[in-house]
Amino acid sequence: MATVRRVRRIIRKIDPWTTLKVSALVWAVLAVALVLGTVIFWSVLDRAGIPDRITEFMVEITLIEEGTQPFGNVEQFFRALVFGAVVWWVAMTGATVLGAVIYNLVSDVVGGLEIVVLEETYNPTVAPMSPPVLHPPADYRNGPPEEHADIPTQEHEALEPTGSESRT
Repeated sequence: MATVRRVRRIIRKIDPWTTLKVSALVWAVLAVALVLGTVIFWSVLDRAGIPDRITEFMVEITLIEEGTQPFGNVEQFFRALVFGAVVWWVAMTGATVLGAVIYNLVSDVVGGLEIVVLEETYNPTVAPMSPPVLHPPADYRNGPPEEHADIPTQEHEALEPTGSESRT
């Protein structure tokens, strides 16, 4: 059976080095997901012919001249996308570490962030144990054998220490 109790905990410090490692990993995964998502989204748009329709519409309303291709240099767009993702990764990692440092400075003044959590402890129910049943060896069922009979002992007088051996 489990018992649950409410426990107050106070977060007083966030380690900046650990924050750097964890946030760098998290923001790197998000940056890669952003780049891959954009590449997949662009390939779906390109196969559907959306960039060509947008170009035709822009020529039709005389926003651009005939023959120009605003979406023609896709390779340069993806290079800029990767560069932007790297800059975003570095900036967000730095902002996260800066946030941890600022939290540490503020928590020194105000004492930290107090949270209440539920702590669950498992108390197994133990079935009552029956007393063990002891069976004497087969030789003792009819009493102890003769070779195990009580041996008479002799008592000797204790020796008292002499004067040089006595400790006072």
